[in-house]
Amino acid sequence: MYVKVCGLSRPEDVAAAVDAGADAVGFVLTPSPRQVTPGAVKALAAAVPDGIATVAVFRGEPLAEIRRAAAEAGVTTVQLHGGETPEAFAALRADGFRLIRATSPRSGTPLRTGAYGEDLLIVDSPRPGSGERWNPAVLGTGLGGTWLLAGGLDPDNVTEAVASLDPRPWGVDVSSGVERSRGVKDPVLIKRFVAAAKAGA
Repeated sequence: MYVKVCGLSRPEDVAAAVDAGADAVGFVLTPSPRQVTPGAVKALAAAVPDGIATVAVFRGEPLAEIRRAAAEAGVTTVQLHGGETPEAFAALRADGFRLIRATSPRSGTPLRTGAYGEDLLIVDSPRPGSGERWNPAVLGTGLGGTWLLAGGLDPDNVTEAVASLDPRPWGVDVSSGVERSRGVKDPVLIKRFVAAAKAGA
């Protein structure tokens, strides 16, 4: 089970995710209670071992700004959470980034990994980052491949959420579900979440 822990902003939270066995760590570079600067991301990402993806998350910024900020941040992967076009994904691919496309069942965009040239697809709640639970059963059986379930997951429900789906997601993505307050991560919850997700797989 591939596990991404997103919205990190402190060295101790990055260390907790890495030590717990997370496969990817995410940094939000778009307006949010979890927003960090490209310079801060560069320092945090420098402590992440090779083999763990460092992800810069954007939502609705102009392509030129995304390219500049991602390059400055020194990440390996860019996640686009807005209405970016396939051409934007192609431009970022040409810059050498791996790509994640995040969407929701209500977005009207394809729920198929690779539809825009991305490496991974995240299927999130209609309000990304809100921590709201939603019913992924609405997805039906059309999804497959390298897609991640997100939205309302936490250490106590991730195992059940994954097991309830057929086909099961390839991975999971968490942010608010490992916070002690909005925008403030809890290293203990991070470790519990990663352990639960990996064990449930």
